[in-house]
Amino acid sequence: MLSILLAVVFSVNAMAAHTALPRLDPKQLSVTWQVVNNEYVYENKQMALTELVIANKGTDALPAGGWKIYFNAAGDFVPDATSGNATIEQVNGDLYSITPNANFKAIQPGESGRIEYITKATVVNFTDAIEGPYLVWDAEPAKGYSIGNFVVKPFTPNYIGLVTPEVLYNQNKTIIDIPAEKLTKIIPTPVSYTETGGSFRLQPDVNVVTTHEAYKKEAAGFDAYLKKLFGKRTANKASNNTITLSYKAGLGQEGYELTVKPGAITIAASNNAGVYYGLQSLKILIPPSAVASAPAYAEIPGVNVADAPRFGYRAVMLDVARNFQSKQQVLKLLELMSVYKLNTLHFHLTDDEGWRIELPSLPELTNVASKRGHTLDSKNFLPAGHGSGPDFSNPAGTGHYSKADYIEILKYATERHITVMPEIEAPGHARGAIKAMANRYARLMAAGDKVGAERYLLYSAGDKSDYRSVQYWNDNVMDVALPSTYNYIETVVGDLINIYKEAGAPLPTIHFGGDEVPAGVWEKSPAYLALKKTHPEVKNTGDLWYYFYGRVNDILKKRNIKLAGWEEMALRKTKIDGQDAYVPNPQFANEGMRVDVWNNVLGGGQEDLAYKLANGGFQTVLTCVTNLYFDMANNKSFDEPGYYWGAFLGIDKFYSFIPYDYFKNADVDKNGLPVNRNIFIGKQRLTDYGKTNIVGLQGALWTETVKTPERMDYMIFPKLIALGERAWAQDPAWTTEKDPAKAAAMYNEEWSKFLNVLGKRELPRIAYYNNGYNFRIPKPGVILQDGKYAANVQFPGMVIRYTTDGTEPTASSPVYSSPVSATGAVKFRAFDVKGRGGNVADGVNNAPVM
Repeated sequence: MLSILLAVVFSVNAMAAHTALPRLDPKQLSVTWQVVNNEYVYENKQMALTELVIANKGTDALPAGGWKIYFNAAGDFVPDATSGNATIEQVNGDLYSITPNANFKAIQPGESGRIEYITKATVVNFTDAIEGPYLVWDAEPAKGYSIGNFVVKPFTPNYIGLVTPEVLYNQNKTIIDIPAEKLTKIIPTPVSYTETGGSFRLQPDVNVVTTHEAYKKEAAGFDAYLKKLFGKRTANKASNNTITLSYKAGLGQEGYELTVKPGAITIAASNNAGVYYGLQSLKILIPPSAVASAPAYAEIPGVNVADAPRFGYRAVMLDVARNFQSKQQVLKLLELMSVYKLNTLHFHLTDDEGWRIELPSLPELTNVASKRGHTLDSKNFLPAGHGSGPDFSNPAGTGHYSKADYIEILKYATERHITVMPEIEAPGHARGAIKAMANRYARLMAAGDKVGAERYLLYSAGDKSDYRSVQYWNDNVMDVALPSTYNYIETVVGDLINIYKEAGAPLPTIHFGGDEVPAGVWEKSPAYLALKKTHPEVKNTGDLWYYFYGRVNDILKKRNIKLAGWEEMALRKTKIDGQDAYVPNPQFANEGMRVDVWNNVLGGGQEDLAYKLANGGFQTVLTCVTNLYFDMANNKSFDEPGYYWGAFLGIDKFYSFIPYDYFKNADVDKNGLPVNRNIFIGKQRLTDYGKTNIVGLQGALWTETVKTPERMDYMIFPKLIALGERAWAQDPAWTTEKDPAKAAAMYNEEWSKFLNVLGKRELPRIAYYNNGYNFRIPKPGVILQDGKYAANVQFPGMVIRYTTDGTEPTASSPVYSSPVSATGAVKFRAFDVKGRGGNVADGVNNAPVM
């Protein structure tokens, strides 16, 4: 008996020793990601050989096994590490794990180990790196541990089309430097603008009056702005200086007239939105230097302005589901949208990786789906995504707007004549909602409430359908054959209506997504198989699409709300010459639906999709990836963040966009190489009827790579100003000029004016306005000529500074004024008026690598 007891004790002790947590603190590990070979050939394809270097800074060894490293990545990988010591597995979505095998050696204190692996695409910029690695011990599989330090090692890609400082210099040298006094001082460019001489002295005691009772709210808003500008407000009825807001019929929905004379400013409009935009133009006339510090007064030039927008719908789409942005950051965006006359915030509140708005009727949506951490079952929260890490502490991964927060956002937007359109993704991109409703189901079933548990269920338990979404999820699509899915939609819509009503905000439209539903969904759903028996119009899973959106549209129509969605919502699958094709869906053409069309990837075959839908009768918002995606990388350079699957997209792409003929301004493909214009042969052109269905433009910020307020500002500004210009201002003459040489010359002149306005007026303004915006400061162009480095910058008026000792230039480094001797390690950097610097241009080895 004693021997048996001893054997049991020894066995238990051995098991405890095997399952005990290692002594190493994961915070003592440092992980470096780096490129080994960007021209690695695997299975006859060029890929990238990369590696993780794991350095142990602690006093205990990292064991040879018994752990995994989890990380997020946008790409895909060859499972077996080329170093032969680990395996990479996809968990779900963008979450992967690395597991050491028998060949992995323990990493002793002060030593390092490495794991080489192949990524199935070459590396272009630093956002191609993995994100947010964290460690999980096999003995404690439900808990993840943050790693002490993660570093992405700089890398100079070797490929055609690399944008070097020399390339930038040659691009910048065509920009004309225009004296500030010769620039139009209102942007977006008004329909009519004339400087009349003289000026109005704006002082703290200026009178703001209205001859129209309805404009008192706008007058009060401008009064508050003046108090903030001057630091005080001393309105004096005896003052000779007066700003008058008056009513004038016939100026349109958002039009206005602005007259500035010595002693008197008059703004006339036919409604509140018009007078508000007149006041925004008056703000822009205030010299930017006055915004930097509370001045005693500001001189406003005399002008006569008559103005109205080209498009009635001028939008920004902000994704806060992939990575969350705070309420304060949303308010900052709304403020600058209003200054540059954008009038719609398309608020992408839900997706696979997050649900960001509190709805009173369905608290699980935020209790579960607003949180990200280490989980492999998503029962109580969502898994790490886009580098959010193993716990709830990362504000980009975990966060939501309370009902009170959202009401504050709505009120703030409404005061600025901005409509907030919520987007509730359905039926795809819905993993957050699906898992939240599964949590609700489990809770109520445990309480014995089967009816309540099934009321909002979004998936069929017996569904064995096999699919992968574009973002690699295998469980992110609602089952649209379930009646409970429509209970969920009715309830979500009802809560949104109540919130908007409480805020006093308009809710003319709700966006229900509709994009990127993968092949294979619903095919083995018991609910779908049952629905087919009672609905003869549903013959296959493709018909579920029209069934679903028909029902969603009916739900909204009963409440006098319009349905919006991405382009797929308006398409019907058919065949042309035996090949799968999509055409505008006649079932929905007369329903007043609005579609946002993003897909015009050059060479992708859908270049004319927006024009097809507009010609087919759909209200169409141009959200073209080639020109209007804020999240695309500015150019092909390792230090420029963002995706590039659709295009490399600098501010010139926003500015040069031709809404009614975007084929004409297409110059380079998604790789930055000259476009083959044969791709436009046979494509639909926009008809005159189709033009009437182009309701406006939208810039889109998807946030997979945007995790901080600073990065959000970097990606949006100053592109947002170019978006405002193209959406508000009339069609420039260069867009319709037939002679290509004349059109190019006309374009360059207007482009130069725009860049001068940015560099000399608007960027100095927004550096301070509303506590300042962290807009992108471009890298200088640099070229070696006659043994000296010449430098320039995209925005005339910005200061370039340099160093010759290899250090990064700072705000106190010498100012560049003439070419610098090429001896030494010369570096150049542009700075804004606050002394904030952009990316550094190295004067050495800056020629394009071919």
